Amino acid sequence: MAHTYEELSKKTVEQLREIAKELEHPAVQGYSQMNKEHLLPALCKALGIEAHGHHHVVGVDKTAIKKRLRELKGAREKALEARDHQKLKQVRREIHHLKRRVRAATV
Repeated sequence: MAHTYEELSKKTVEQLREIAKELEHPAVQGYSQMNKEHLLPALCKALGIEAHGHHHVVGVDKTAIKKRLRELKGAREKALEARDHQKLKQVRREIHHLKRRVRAATV
């Protein structure tokens, strides 16, 4: 039976212990004494699942935003060297805005 990290993280400790009971892996030995915090990573190791959730960006072009961020970071360095405070502030605000867009679109 295939499980995902998200599916396992939503289960109760008793349900996780039932899954661990069926497995014979050194990582889940002592499953009856484990709490959810310890049982979840052990199950992931035994089942060969990555022990963290993945986030996906939806609704924006992440690669284009990341490319623009790299360009802006170069412009920020040039503004620092030239001591152009107005340009520096403008570039930093745009970097901040783009980072917020990516974070807001992360599901």
